[in-house]
Amino acid sequence: MPELLAKYEPVIGLEVHVQLLTKTKIFCGCSTRFGDPPNTNVCPVCLGLPGSLPVLNKRAVEMAMRASLALHCTVQERSRFARKNYFYPDLPKGYQISQYELPLATGGWLEIEHDGAKKRIGITRLHLEEDAAKNLHEGFSQSAQKAYIDYNRCGTPLIEIVSDPDIRTPPEAYAYLTTLRQILLYTGVSDCNMEEGSLRCDANVSVRHRGSNEFGTKVEVKNLNSFRYLQKALEYEIERHIGVLEGGGRISQETRLWNQAAGHTESMRSKEKAHDYRYFPEPDLLPVHISAAWREEVLRMLPELPEAKRARFVSAYGITPYDADVLTGARALADYFEAVVKAGATAKSAANWIQTELLRRLNDSNKEIEVSPVSPAALSELVKLVDSGQVTGSVGKKVFAAMFETGRGAAEIVAAEGLGQISDTSAIELAALEVIKNNPDNVVKYKAGNEGVFKFFVGQVMRATRGQANPQAVNDILRKLLS
Repeated sequence: MPELLAKYEPVIGLEVHVQLLTKTKIFCGCSTRFGDPPNTNVCPVCLGLPGSLPVLNKRAVEMAMRASLALHCTVQERSRFARKNYFYPDLPKGYQISQYELPLATGGWLEIEHDGAKKRIGITRLHLEEDAAKNLHEGFSQSAQKAYIDYNRCGTPLIEIVSDPDIRTPPEAYAYLTTLRQILLYTGVSDCNMEEGSLRCDANVSVRHRGSNEFGTKVEVKNLNSFRYLQKALEYEIERHIGVLEGGGRISQETRLWNQAAGHTESMRSKEKAHDYRYFPEPDLLPVHISAAWREEVLRMLPELPEAKRARFVSAYGITPYDADVLTGARALADYFEAVVKAGATAKSAANWIQTELLRRLNDSNKEIEVSPVSPAALSELVKLVDSGQVTGSVGKKVFAAMFETGRGAAEIVAAEGLGQISDTSAIELAALEVIKNNPDNVVKYKAGNEGVFKFFVGQVMRATRGQANPQAVNDILRKLLS
């Protein structure tokens, strides 16, 4: 396959559907709350009953504008809703209210980083639409299978973000989706929970001879409910396309589903074209008008986005790009870091403690940063104790563990358990003499030039002092005694 990939070039575009974090649906007042009993958050509008009329949710438009501006899109002054006609049980009206020829926003981009290089991926359009209901199936055999429909999700506000066909590899697609999700989370327009269906992705993929400007026949792959599945499905589909073409066959334009259990895609249906949906303007909704003043107001309210925050962390706090990348991975984590520094800790030390001790323990206990048992002020107190030499680094880790488990403060734990750093040279010297006395063989090795044994002596002295001895004093005293 590597030699064939040198001959063929994949072309990938992604269509990402994002559920907006509104309290009510896009055209009615029903709740969007996830997990409620089936068919309880419904009304004549979202059930498509005759005579009911949609009313546009202003908050949904505002959130869609926020996402558009964060993705460098041009928010159009005028956009319009359309009816996308198709008949399926999850669509009670027999059509979906979406946007077609006049979308909310166009011409954006985002920058991804892959293999140490940056690349800009264009965004063709971002438009608003309503979600369909959810089909539930019970039973395995065709004769015994039962189908149910939960209309709670029907009418939930979505934005569809359509990328340009700028993606060339599955890892690039993964990086695009990861970067997009991070931006959407920062702006607060969605929780992007793939398990609950808040973020769903379809991929359009084709291959062409390298150097060609003509696109190959594209296939749409659906059912990609994780970033990993997206990458695996694209890898499989690219290999399938190349195999068909090398065998003299032709690719059929179709929609396929990713079957994770089987590890391959399966044909679902022939790919529809726009005219199959018989789009026409939605007669029950006025065109959407976005004033310059409203657009500027939403732009002013945008939070600092990940890329800008990373750059500021490096320049303002003097931390490494790697540290900045980790600390800005989530907006809440970045806020936590800045709060620790604001409370008096040095930025580098705060970054180290957060990345090592805090994130590890949060991960082990399956907790999010928002509910950390150690507050930013509490961590700052501990960092200052370690940096000032009042406790050693090893003792600091023990203190942090106690803080995480009990919620007590660092100074309180140090005082209660007598964990302050030992700087009394006579006490350290006594411990060092005892270690040397008990390890005559290692003394011989050290005096014979085995420098590695010195670390053994340091470790034993630190152990004897419960990790409280001043490390520099331990080194100096051992060097003196062993010489």
